[in-house]
Amino acid sequence: MLGNEAFARGAYEAGCKVSAAYPGTPSTEISENIVKYDEINSEWSPNEKVAMEVAIGASIIGVRALASMKHVGLNVAADPLFTASYIGVTGGLVIIVADDPGLYSSQNEQDTRAVARAAKIPVIEPADSNEAKEFTKFAFELSEKYDTPVIVRSTTRLSHSQGLVELNDRLEIEDKPYVRNAAKNVMMPGNAKNRHLAVESREIALINDSCDFPINTVEYNDRKIGVITSGIPYQYVKEALPEASVLKLGIVNPLPRKLIEEFASKVDKLYIVEELDPIIEEQVKSWGIKAVGKEILTVQGEYSANMLRRAIKGEEISVKAPTQVPNRPPILCPGCPHRSVFTVLKKLKLRAAGDIGCYTLGAVAPLSVVDTTICMGASISSLHGMEKARGKEYIKDWVAVIGDSTFLHTGVNSLMNMVYNKGTGTVLILDNSTTGMTGHQDHAATGRTLKGEATHMIDLEKLCLAIGVPNVYVINAFDTKKLEGTIKEAVAMDEIAVIIAQAPCALLDKSPISTQYVIDQDICRKCGQCMKPGCPAITKKENGDILINDTICNGCGLCATLCRFDSIKSVKLR
Repeated sequence: MLGNEAFARGAYEAGCKVSAAYPGTPSTEISENIVKYDEINSEWSPNEKVAMEVAIGASIIGVRALASMKHVGLNVAADPLFTASYIGVTGGLVIIVADDPGLYSSQNEQDTRAVARAAKIPVIEPADSNEAKEFTKFAFELSEKYDTPVIVRSTTRLSHSQGLVELNDRLEIEDKPYVRNAAKNVMMPGNAKNRHLAVESREIALINDSCDFPINTVEYNDRKIGVITSGIPYQYVKEALPEASVLKLGIVNPLPRKLIEEFASKVDKLYIVEELDPIIEEQVKSWGIKAVGKEILTVQGEYSANMLRRAIKGEEISVKAPTQVPNRPPILCPGCPHRSVFTVLKKLKLRAAGDIGCYTLGAVAPLSVVDTTICMGASISSLHGMEKARGKEYIKDWVAVIGDSTFLHTGVNSLMNMVYNKGTGTVLILDNSTTGMTGHQDHAATGRTLKGEATHMIDLEKLCLAIGVPNVYVINAFDTKKLEGTIKEAVAMDEIAVIIAQAPCALLDKSPISTQYVIDQDICRKCGQCMKPGCPAITKKENGDILINDTICNGCGLCATLCRFDSIKSVKLR
């Protein structure tokens, strides 16, 4: 199983009944596999905060519940998370958070263990797919025993690698009776003060009891070198230092101090191997234990066996890399409606405050339109901030761009703020009818649930009008002439304008392509206008001829709208 598939299986076997999430790489496949289990009520939420609150509500009422998200999603969910630490649980409450060392699909490399330390929530960390399943089950037990939410930390490497998993039957966990307890569940200051005391007592109990948790393992081999590690780095340690003694921590917050002190006393030289921040290292060194860690290891990116060999042993195994590997930067797909919108924005020499999604690729050549990308929903808020800082005239050459899923995630709040605080500016909602970058998940405006069931479809136009936006336009993203005219009109206004540029993601339609485009070389002037959007289907040969690759072209027609000489012709395939 993939690690994410194993997490889903662990929730199923543990008797989990409710699962909520917002898709975010590398955590997305957890929910996509949980939905296969009818015993679990699983859903996509508009954002991670909502997903966390759904799981908390299910836990309070007495069933085992799960929320899953990527590391930056935990920021969105931090408000309920920190308070849930005080409230505790009735039914077990587990949060699976996938970190992204190496920044494969994220805007930062933050370490979930640091957030969990601040929230005083235990964190356990599996090292392979079978542990992903078993640790998830253990997390539910831990949650109920210690009256606490529990975070299971994954990383991209664990979530997206495969390993053998032993399957077990589902536990039939009885729903726990709900008993009204305002002192525990209503976090007003007077109650929260007492619950903070309970959290501190829980922390002490976990520090002491965790020394005996079965998820921690000690392997004594050559005691000249001892290594404390956890999660995927354990695999690198075993490959690079097979002769070393190893303490593999299953729980990484709070740390089992006595177990660590005992292990450290039995090895000559101690290394601490952990990706990202020195969370374990700083604590261990603060206890007066001598250890080597980030002095020789990086706080950035993913580790590897070769990295450890080089840093600890001064050697590495040479790997013959293939020669002349071409550079392949990320690029929008052929037929992507975002390319059409960005082409118009570039022609108008406009800058875009960007957001999180496929359209972030509008920042790279040849489009080079997106100037900022911060976090989900920030495009609209940051545009508003620019206007308040420098005035209306300054943002006449700026727009905000945001996807339909991201708009519902947190962009709608930003737009409300813009209206409420009398802002001006132009917002483009790039509505491709899906959550594109994470693999085409549904959301509240697609009309389908995670289970594939038909549901109410939020109308983005009506939503914007209801908020109070005075000017809302719905335009086909490939109607470049109408789009250009509308954007010109909108940026010239002293009001808020929202342009919903609609066209489905090119990868949604699985039916055979019915129309493609070819270039008539007798008419083509080789001006290169059709190449400006950077469509990978269009190439230029050494002799200057411009060609459309019929194995890639999906017939969007953007190139034809840009050709002034009508040299690009449509061809019916069926």
